[in-house]
Amino acid sequence: MLLLLPKHVPNLRSHISLILQTPVNLLLAPTTSSTNNMYHINHHSGLIPVAVILLFLLPIVTESATRPGFVYTRNRGRCTPQYWSSRREAWPRMIPEGSTVSKVFGSRAYERYRYDLTLLEATSRNDDGENVFARLVKESTAALINSYTRAGYPYSAWEVKTAVIEGLVSDEAAAMLSRRFYDANRACN
Repeated sequence: MLLLLPKHVPNLRSHISLILQTPVNLLLAPTTSSTNNMYHINHHSGLIPVAVILLFLLPIVTESATRPGFVYTRNRGRCTPQYWSSRREAWPRMIPEGSTVSKVFGSRAYERYRYDLTLLEATSRNDDGENVFARLVKESTAALINSYTRAGYPYSAWEVKTAVIEGLVSDEAAAMLSRRFYDANRACN
């Protein structure tokens, strides 16, 4: 039986042996197919059932691998609103996560959004489906943080703030700017 596993999993034989408390004979051979980062593992019929290997190997592969193995993981990027709302990285001192949208983006934002809506709440909003202004505040908040923290981000902080004020004028302007910030946030690393 043949199993496909990521090539970058270190000490595969010792990991399986430790878990199962028995010696494991696995034959690792590089593939000649287009999946050049994979090894074929030949399982010899009498040693260990494949289901047992898969059951115990899945946590090892996902914990020790730097890239996804068996489990599909979604890469959201380091510049998206979801990334900033997860608090994986410190926010810049110029705009703490507890700052309100109205203080950062001005009086027009005060008229459009809740007076106490924080930047952290703006990045974690889920009501941005049909509401273009919710999308605008979500994407523009991430864009503002990226302008301070990411070298080479296409917009400066001043450009983001000015664009938000312009985008609050109409639905069309808000939709266009939120799309522009959405694209910039996904393209950034």
